[in-house]
Amino acid sequence: MQETEIISNKKNFDFVDTIRCISMIGIVFEHTEVFGTPQYESFFTSLLQVSFIQFFKFSTIAFFLIAGFLINHKFTEYTPWQYLKNRFKNTIGPWAFWLNIFILINVINLLFIAYFKYNGERHMPSPFIDYLLSTYYKIIVDTSFWFILNFLICIAILLAFKRFIYSKVFGAVLGIFTLFYSINLYHGWIITRHTTALFGFVFFLWLGAYMNKHSDMLFGFIRKTSISWLVSITVVLFFVSDLETIYLKTIGSQDPYNTLHFTNILYSLSFFLVLIKIGSIPSVNKIFQPRVTTFGIYLIHPIIIQHLLNELFHPLHWYLQSLTLAEAIGYSILRFLVTYGITFMIVSGLSKGKLSWSIGR
Repeated sequence: MQETEIISNKKNFDFVDTIRCISMIGIVFEHTEVFGTPQYESFFTSLLQVSFIQFFKFSTIAFFLIAGFLINHKFTEYTPWQYLKNRFKNTIGPWAFWLNIFILINVINLLFIAYFKYNGERHMPSPFIDYLLSTYYKIIVDTSFWFILNFLICIAILLAFKRFIYSKVFGAVLGIFTLFYSINLYHGWIITRHTTALFGFVFFLWLGAYMNKHSDMLFGFIRKTSISWLVSITVVLFFVSDLETIYLKTIGSQDPYNTLHFTNILYSLSFFLVLIKIGSIPSVNKIFQPRVTTFGIYLIHPIIIQHLLNELFHPLHWYLQSLTLAEAIGYSILRFLVTYGITFMIVSGLSKGKLSWSIGR
């Protein structure tokens, strides 16, 4: 499909599926990289390390932009309450299902360790209910499962202020919340993990909706702007974001790779425009079916990482501390390919059976 066809067909938005797919690849990759811990002495190796991690840091912001972009279209089909009800139905059910599968696998793993690996010499956590509650809390708050709740809260906030959804003043207020999290990385006023940035991502939902409202202007700009110019700006912002990350590391920031550091926001927005310029990639949409598989991949890949990935590589005795930078990069890529491949096959299989509801939409 040509770019002009994408731009003229505003209700199809095939390019959104391509961005979904690329962004999900980026999120899985972020969660499988393993060489963020070693400290390399030279500035060059540090820059290379940061660049490797930083490249896909646009992914989370891109997802919120896409969601906001589509909200405007959904409002023409549903009332805000109907939209929110449908969103909860298609989101919370699958989320709760895989959350409990995650917990169940944890318990089975504990049973295996206690009664098979150590012949009953190790005991299950006691009191067991405390273990369950703490595990639920840890998975919900400290893993990527939190972003689903965060996403729904952001949507609820946007719907609560629906009358201001296209107001620049409202957008500016939301932007101030986002900038607070950016500044907080330098001062640590509150916990700096991006998974707890409750109000930090509403701005990107609003911006996506605003882009849709003014899509003629947006696509006109994209049409007139060369891909080389957009890519050049994005590359510059990418390296500036690298430098900010390195600086955050040097001052002892607790979360230097945080998605909401200011230059990464600029990089993510610029990368998003590049993806719109590229438009729909039919082969990607056909092979990966992002409209069907994206949410399922997001829900299942943390389980694969925690309970399968390390077991698969354990016999190889690859220890992070002993890896060179090149070996660590290769190992990270291999972990991503294994995780994404296994998760994609599981989700594709589920999409064709009675459990298709569990991967949502």
